[in-house]
Amino acid sequence: MKKKIVAMTLSAVMAIGLLAGCSQTAETSAPATTSGSESENTAAEDTTAASDSLSGTITAAGSSALKPLADDAAEAFYELHPDVVITIDAGGSGEGLTQVSDGTVDIGNSDVEASEKLDEAQAAELVDHQVCVITMAAIVNPDVAEAGVTDLSKEELIGIFTGEITNWSEVGGPDEDIVLVTRPTSSGTRATFQKYALDGNEEASNASMETDDSGVLLQNVRDTKGAIGYVALSYLVDDPGVATVAIDGVEPTLENTYNGTYPVWTFEHMYTKGEPNEVVGAFLDYIMSDEYGTRMEELGYGVSSKMTTTEH
Repeated sequence: MKKKIVAMTLSAVMAIGLLAGCSQTAETSAPATTSGSESENTAAEDTTAASDSLSGTITAAGSSALKPLADDAAEAFYELHPDVVITIDAGGSGEGLTQVSDGTVDIGNSDVEASEKLDEAQAAELVDHQVCVITMAAIVNPDVAEAGVTDLSKEELIGIFTGEITNWSEVGGPDEDIVLVTRPTSSGTRATFQKYALDGNEEASNASMETDDSGVLLQNVRDTKGAIGYVALSYLVDDPGVATVAIDGVEPTLENTYNGTYPVWTFEHMYTKGEPNEVVGAFLDYIMSDEYGTRMEELGYGVSSKMTTTEH
């Protein structure tokens, strides 16, 4: 599998690949120059026809938590259908939902249901495609974990993120100020964490380190002593240089999400305005297929059918 597509250059990469794909198609379709049975030549022609059965463009925007999955699935889908060009941007769940509602993108990626970000009439026009389960984890700078803070009660977590607890020594850590790395109110990741980790309590804001780019947030936590934030498990698959925090003794893992013991998770949504067209529909079907499910888990996302409960 290739490395993940970089967000801002995805369209350019696929455009280059599209030219290469067209060139390969022309060569494959040309009369055979090597010996082979008629059935072998027919099979090759059938394979070419299958790979060229779809063509068009797909645009998507929204959740930064869902973006690594969308990027990876887009690359894999492109290998099957090189005449489909896919462009994926982040911007936050609210932005993605607004753009798909306005018709400026084909897919709005969101950590939350459309009704939480749009008015009733706008939300009613959208079709929800639940593509996977995502788990959110609290993360801290290594110095905090090394000093003993690897597990927090939900009450302690709420106190930290609402600003009532301001020093790590109050929860058994070092005598060091707590630095919140927060997300804007448009963030679906923030909405999910607030609902399930903070029991709906309003998160304090640190404007100096506020970002809805999960990669930037991860770096800020890694580089700032005393820092705490939260990201999706998909950003923690490779060694991220930060430490995760258990909640009431339960680690943030896919296994604990599946068995219902870890509380901070949600279904991820890809919204379309009305039913998707053939190309967009094929892409959505591919992401939710058994074929792609194993890869989904490798990236840190959960397969919806493996959940033992759909309620928190």
